[in-house]
Amino acid sequence: MRALVVVGLLAVLALVFVVVALVRDTQSGAGVAAGCPEGWPLADTALPERRDVKINVLNGSGQPGLAREIGDEFRNRQFQVKKIGEEKKKIDDIAVLRYGPKAVGSAHVLRAYFLDDANTVYDAKRTDDTVDVVLGGSFQQLATTTEVNQSLGDLGAPVAPPGSCPAPKE
Repeated sequence: MRALVVVGLLAVLALVFVVVALVRDTQSGAGVAAGCPEGWPLADTALPERRDVKINVLNGSGQPGLAREIGDEFRNRQFQVKKIGEEKKKIDDIAVLRYGPKAVGSAHVLRAYFLDDANTVYDAKRTDDTVDVVLGGSFQQLATTTEVNQSLGDLGAPVAPPGSCPAPKE
């Protein structure tokens, strides 16, 4: 009987300790805009649905019609393709993803479609929520749905780029 009382008392003390720890937690807003240096942009690190990702598809490969073909493929995968065009400078890479603070999560999703082989270029001054997808000379094809899902798992959660802070989650 005495052991039962001791176990009960320990359980109550543990519960009180947990409640006090949660109430006094000063890190509940850690890493989310609180303490962000003045002037640093807030990066949207939420993972959006494909239908909410806005992209411009640009051909930097020199291969005629590539941007239109891949733009159509992105549309078929439910992305919002805003613009299709030619990149002025040709690139040898697989792809380059250019984006600003409002498109950090979107760029993260798009990295999976290139199996994390696309170079990323973050521009803290960019104000739109669109990602420029520049296809390069080494591009062959977008990843399959299974490959994308696996790649997203491998990539983990999006992280605010250096010089920015994670925006508060809504």
